[in-house]
Amino acid sequence: MNPTTPSHSHAWVTFTYVSFAASAFMVGMGIFFLPLDLSVKGYLAMGFLMLTQSCITMTKTMRDNHESGRLVNRIEDAKAERLLMEVERGSRAA
Repeated sequence: MNPTTPSHSHAWVTFTYVSFAASAFMVGMGIFFLPLDLSVKGYLAMGFLMLTQSCITMTKTMRDNHESGRLVNRIEDAKAERLLMEVERGSRAA
């Protein structure tokens, strides 16, 4: 069992950060240049920030659930492997 975790390249990580920053900037500028009252712009900006925070939180929660499932699976695999080894040793001794 070799539990390796895949790693993203530096270019991919940079691309994701730049894409996030660019999209946030574009939405922010779109809200800023809307011909609306300041209170409506503030409401839209708060909604955008809350949506962004919720997406980040949801992504982290999904990743944490996946990682915990992987850990449980590894523990169960190790237990099953140990049980098989014990059964194999018992059959050799007989």
